[in-house]
Amino acid sequence: PMQQQKRQPELVEGNLPVFVFPTELIFYADDQSTHKQVLTLYNPYEFALKFKVLCTTPNKYAVVDATGAVKPQCCVDIVIRHRDVRASYYGVIDKFRLQVSEQSQRKALGKKEIIATLLPSAKEQQQQKEEEEKRIKEHLTESVFFEQTLCQPENRTASSGPSLLTVFLGIVCIAALMLPTLGEMESLVPLYLHLSVNQKLVAAYVLG
Repeated sequence: PMQQQKRQPELVEGNLPVFVFPTELIFYADDQSTHKQVLTLYNPYEFALKFKVLCTTPNKYAVVDATGAVKPQCCVDIVIRHRDVRASYYGVIDKFRLQVSEQSQRKALGKKEIIATLLPSAKEQQQQKEEEEKRIKEHLTESVFFEQTLCQPENRTASSGPSLLTVFLGIVCIAALMLPTLGEMESLVPLYLHLSVNQKLVAAYVLG
């Protein structure tokens, strides 16, 4: 009784952690062995727990031992059967709620929600998973390749022909060579566009 009184304040709050595994149940219509699944409720505490299993759609499931007790530092298996496998339920998410309370109390000390889904085929699910993994792998190799080309810009410009800058410089130099040299008087081009021999040599060198 003394111990009970000591524990009382922390237990009244109703947020006692509930340890249950798994937290998601997947039933496959084409695989009979998945129509029965097991939830394991663990009790790591120093006192016994009472539990109760609630469901959003109880007509679809049969819960063996929907209420019971777990001894201190023990666990209990709760069997859940899907009893209404039909196509119209594929992909619908149902919820189970596992409520626990201390043996001597009625109030729920803690609760945990578990989701349940019915899928048409385990094979389809596996294929989808494999395709998803393949896509991820392809994306990863693409991104690695992309990073490599980013790291080596010199190689990229060399292999893909002259860059825009090179072409632009070439055009400028050709234009410079075509302009009249200083000293040529009979020319239609204005004097300020006449280039010296040295300037033309520079343009020719750049072109070469």
